[in-house]
Amino acid sequence: MSGRARRGVQFNHQHANGRQSQGRRSSFSDVSEEGSGSPTKTRGNSNLENISEKPQSPEQKMEQQNAEYEKKKANFMTRTFWTFVMIGGFFTALFMGHVYIILIITAIQIISFKEVIAIASVPSRARDLRSTKSLNWYWLATTMYFLYGESVIYYFKHIVLVDKVLLPLATHHRFISFILYVFGFLFFVGTLKAGHLRFQFSQFGWTHMALYIIVVQAHFIMNNVFEGMIWFFLPASLVITNDIFAYICGITFGRTQLIKLSPKKTVEGFVGAWVMTVIFGIFFAQLLSRSKYFICPVNNLGANIFTGLECEPNPVFTPQTFTFPQYFFLPPHTRLSFTMAPIQFHTFIFATFASLVAPFGGFFASGLKRTFKIKDFGDSIPGHGGMTDRMDCQFIMGFFTYIYYHTFIATYHVSVGDLMEMAITGLTAEEQVELIRGMGRYLANQGVVKESVLACLDNTLPMRR
Repeated sequence: MSGRARRGVQFNHQHANGRQSQGRRSSFSDVSEEGSGSPTKTRGNSNLENISEKPQSPEQKMEQQNAEYEKKKANFMTRTFWTFVMIGGFFTALFMGHVYIILIITAIQIISFKEVIAIASVPSRARDLRSTKSLNWYWLATTMYFLYGESVIYYFKHIVLVDKVLLPLATHHRFISFILYVFGFLFFVGTLKAGHLRFQFSQFGWTHMALYIIVVQAHFIMNNVFEGMIWFFLPASLVITNDIFAYICGITFGRTQLIKLSPKKTVEGFVGAWVMTVIFGIFFAQLLSRSKYFICPVNNLGANIFTGLECEPNPVFTPQTFTFPQYFFLPPHTRLSFTMAPIQFHTFIFATFASLVAPFGGFFASGLKRTFKIKDFGDSIPGHGGMTDRMDCQFIMGFFTYIYYHTFIATYHVSVGDLMEMAITGLTAEEQVELIRGMGRYLANQGVVKESVLACLDNTLPMRR
């Protein structure tokens, strides 16, 4: 008997200080994992479990149930109140104009970045390395400077390139952004400290992942706003609609579990939400297409829902008749046809992505929260958790919308800003003067400007040598 290993007997290896060995632990957290502790504490907990507790009286059970009910009721009221606050604030910004939506996206960007960075921070080490937190915000500021600058230069080059102060910043924007990043990199390497290297490099990688997943994708959502409010509002509405119908279909006839990361998600709810989102999206896109405020690109930052916008609508919003080829089972010269706006077909693609792909952004966030053993990313929104909990699917949806729009929908033509950029960056000063003089002669011959304007140009502009 002594030569055999006894069943059911475990030998807990201990360190000299009496703690059980747990192997190597993640460098992201200083919190001891569940199940660790000294043998004395473990035996004490085991003994306590064997002690039978005094059964609760009916009055105590009733009080406990009432306390739980009041807690759930208070949480429900808080959640409902802030839901209406967010809906009201969103639609107010939506109708007030594009600038206010940009401000909301910026706020979401910053709050989500803060939440994601916080879950990987170790307070004890962050106190020893105060530069780490400052460096995280420096990376954010540098990235936002680069991305915002790219958008401003692309969409408002006709304003930026003629301003004396903004012109140097615009023409050297990418170089300035790169130098700012290099300064941050040098500061990071210069602050590396022995004994904290694993934590510092983990923070470096974690911060750059957060910048890509949150800040970069939010930047493309911002560009969607500049292309037309519909390319922001429609995809966001599809994600919200899919989330609502997934819950309704799931509790109504959901039976089969979809993914282990989210046990409450069912296949029936997943498919049912897809069908309902497609139906909603097709009708909603048709409704939004009737308003130029939603379909026109930004050409006036002061516009709102009451003033509207004016533009030549993209052909995607114009109804077209599609005719099927001649089929053998139809009478001669008989063809089937239907009329619809192409935006409805594109909305089917958007709704499908919002239903079948975007939810995996939520599953990714769920896996991330399980990794760090947290319920929510934060408490930025009372009753709802963190901002990232509400936006986990919106980021990837907005990114997809931007790529899809510029691949299959956008129409490209030469704009005034494009010509000004070519003239400023591609012509010498003398050639630019000759261009102005030539345009003056052309406009005078067409009767657009008076001859006195042409004479003024000839007298003011220096003669070509």
